[in-house]
Amino acid sequence: MGYAYGTARGMAPGARVAAYKVCWKSGCFSSDILSAVDRAVADGVNVLSISLGGGVSSYYRDSLSIGAFGAMEMGVFISCSAGNGGPDPISLTNVSPWVTTVGASTMDRDFPATVKLGTGEILTGASLYKGQKNLLVNKQYPLIYHGSNSSNLTPSSMCLEGTLDKRSVAGKIVICDRGISPRVQKGQVVKDAGGIGMILSNTASNGEELVADCHLLPAVAVGESKGNSIKHYAAANRNPTATLAFLGTKLGIRPSPVVAAFSSRGPNILSLEILKPDMVAPGVNILAAWTGELGPSSLPTDLRRTKFNILSGTSMSCPHVSGVAALIKSKHPDWSPAAIKSALMTTAYVHDNTQNPLKDASAATPSTPYDHGAGHIYPIKALDPGLVYDIGAQDYYDFLCAQGLTSSELAVFSKFSNRSCRHSLATSGDLNYPAISAVLPENASTTRTFLTLHRTVTNVGPTVSSYHVAISPFKGAFVKVEPARLDFTAKIKKITYKITFTARSRQTAPEFGSIIWKDGGVHRVRSPVVITWLTPL
Repeated sequence: MGYAYGTARGMAPGARVAAYKVCWKSGCFSSDILSAVDRAVADGVNVLSISLGGGVSSYYRDSLSIGAFGAMEMGVFISCSAGNGGPDPISLTNVSPWVTTVGASTMDRDFPATVKLGTGEILTGASLYKGQKNLLVNKQYPLIYHGSNSSNLTPSSMCLEGTLDKRSVAGKIVICDRGISPRVQKGQVVKDAGGIGMILSNTASNGEELVADCHLLPAVAVGESKGNSIKHYAAANRNPTATLAFLGTKLGIRPSPVVAAFSSRGPNILSLEILKPDMVAPGVNILAAWTGELGPSSLPTDLRRTKFNILSGTSMSCPHVSGVAALIKSKHPDWSPAAIKSALMTTAYVHDNTQNPLKDASAATPSTPYDHGAGHIYPIKALDPGLVYDIGAQDYYDFLCAQGLTSSELAVFSKFSNRSCRHSLATSGDLNYPAISAVLPENASTTRTFLTLHRTVTNVGPTVSSYHVAISPFKGAFVKVEPARLDFTAKIKKITYKITFTARSRQTAPEFGSIIWKDGGVHRVRSPVVITWLTPL
């Protein structure tokens, strides 16, 4: 299509890839997914990349969770999509702690396109349109919007099939609101009604996030605020006009990365003590291999064919993490899946290329660990994390025991290993997870409640090294880490520390912060911390 030019390279160029088909026209069935996981493990894979998800159900009812547990027991790292249900809270899928749950973010590449209004004002959006029927940039075309300037969307304002009147649309650029139907399908509806172009306007749920598409007619996607400006112009003028221009590929976009609006959000409703998602990775406007059986828009009317496409979704971010995990595994073949996940999480960054906190595309405000997890992956740093939080299969099993699963519910996780509860965890929050989530009772501030959690770190850096702790302040609780210094030697490779939360004033919303272990050199081992106050039922 002529976009995203340059040299493309995978996360782990030396890795060998095996693909297992589990999805068909009728859907993705649990039996096929479990069969593929079993076959992949039998084939000796090191990493499973699973860009699938279907809501949240109890651990013992989730076939993917059960299959992933068995793969983890065999030393396989499992990366899964967080889902595309954002920006709604509690929209995550694949939340099992033995799975790496990946959200989506933007990167510093964009595909800009512009809308020039009759007033001369130019507004920037995004598009992958590459057709023969371009609009003249020095000519203005009639502009129309079949909605009001309010937030109330209508079928015609969203350009749903059968809602546009050919008599009013023919020869015009049509403004279409996002929602209900696929973005590129709206353009097909406009084209079928005789329209010559489309401006695709984000709504409140999409915010300012721009997703580029291979449209079938000249079309530009714009953010909510610019969309509102264009709609206001169309409503306020008797003969509104506009034209569209396409500017190719642009690098060095700032700020980036930004958490995608569609990326599913926490908290993890199954277990508040386990922070999810785990991390974010590039998932917006990603260059991806494409089938020759479909056009780049996926519409049956699209006769174009291409070997590559630009796609968005957590199905794109998940393979990025899978590839980096393979890279880490090649350097550290003896590391467990949990150690690899820990390396990815504790080295992730939480500031963009303008040195400001990561932003949420849906609101243009700073994102939180419920949006970005531990942060955005940093592959080079993850190869040398300094310390890791390791977790074994029995530890995960004891986590399930602490969750109160019955013996029959636990049985699905012990079919081949004959495990039993060893009660090694005082609470679910004591699982040796790289992220720390403290859940305090509603009356904690009046009873001076203490909550103590434990973590064990393994030194994978220089044999002799010392780390000191840095704790971000919280309004609702005092946080103390003991010991505050960790000294590793040839004999001391693992050290357990405890985190004590002392409630002081109940907060109405979760508080976010971090605990960072620093060695005074290259290593900063960062764990996100969330303090949640339970509300009375």
